[in-house]
Amino acid sequence: MKQITHLLLLTLSLHTSCSGQAPLSGKITLASNDQWAPTLFLIQPRSLDEVATSFLGQVIDSAKVKADGSFVFDKLPDSPEPILLELAVQKKGEQFVNRLNNKDPRSDNYCPIIWKNGLKLKISASMAQFQSSFTIENPAPENAALLRLRDIRQAAFQQFIAKSKDEEHEEAKLLEAEAAKLNFQKRLIDFAQQTDQLLPALLAIRWVSPNQDYERIPEFLFSQCQKWQSSNPSHPWVAQLCKKSNRERLPVLIGDKLPDALLPMLAGDTLNLTQLIGKRRLTLLDLWASWCAPCRRENRDFLVPLWEQHHKNGFEIIGYALDASAQAWKKAIQTDGAYRWVHASHLRGDDAPLMEALRIQTIPANFLLDADGKVIAKNLHGEELVKFVARYLGE
Repeated sequence: MKQITHLLLLTLSLHTSCSGQAPLSGKITLASNDQWAPTLFLIQPRSLDEVATSFLGQVIDSAKVKADGSFVFDKLPDSPEPILLELAVQKKGEQFVNRLNNKDPRSDNYCPIIWKNGLKLKISASMAQFQSSFTIENPAPENAALLRLRDIRQAAFQQFIAKSKDEEHEEAKLLEAEAAKLNFQKRLIDFAQQTDQLLPALLAIRWVSPNQDYERIPEFLFSQCQKWQSSNPSHPWVAQLCKKSNRERLPVLIGDKLPDALLPMLAGDTLNLTQLIGKRRLTLLDLWASWCAPCRRENRDFLVPLWEQHHKNGFEIIGYALDASAQAWKKAIQTDGAYRWVHASHLRGDDAPLMEALRIQTIPANFLLDADGKVIAKNLHGEELVKFVARYLGE
């Protein structure tokens, strides 16, 4: 009885078109195999966290796909202002009809749409490549922006992610895989920064990291809060975005000064981080560990040559290790040739106080600091780091 009452309330809250054309209709090309259920599900995210997220969005309606591929939704939510909805398809036997796949935009099983009262949305799509094939006939500007974002995401995935998927678990390729991910994210970040459409921008933020890991790109999250708080301060999702991007909760941002911290040094003394930074023209705070293969590779292939070439011209490196074993830490420093610069560690493994102070969890990580200790760049690795150092020092 409770379920029937709930469905009744949903129905009463839906908006029915009084004109001839249904508010949402279209045609789906059915898959040649029989693994897809011939049903479309209309899902409403109730918060920013629920956008593009499996299992959380509320299923508010469904429509059968007929043998000729046609479908009709006669009722959509009564909404004078634009809202974001998601259309999804599911394979037969799927227990959760609000499951949304975010693994590969070429075949993901859902596509967002923007709805408000008075719109008539006529769509077409292929069941097996739902998101990538999704189109809207004569879309309004908000929906046109969504489709443009979808195309950007798909193209970036193919360019940067798809080719690196087979290598992402090889230790030697971890930094390359991260660079590919960041290049993919940059395309979506650029869209969010340039668009004047709120809901497409918020979708871009969620697609940048469906698992909500913004540790490597906190500046993006912070700038998006500032942008939309200025233009759409009353939207509840903007308030939710700004709660996530509280400056005191994000990792230290470019433009900030590092928090001071007491560091136990390799030599046996304890120094303040600000003492170590000193007045060098450029300091690299490198967060690493003896057990971190990409970190060790970075030591040998890039940091040693950088120190040798630029130290005399004002370049310094401070190493901070997430090690628990003093023996393993010291051996790695000697083996990699990293004894050239200063090192510190609390020897508490992942429970490293400096990581907590910087509000980060992932290594390898680094911060590039000017003579005043201000962060001027972060997480540059390999050739990108080499070029930055040379350019900054004018060499």
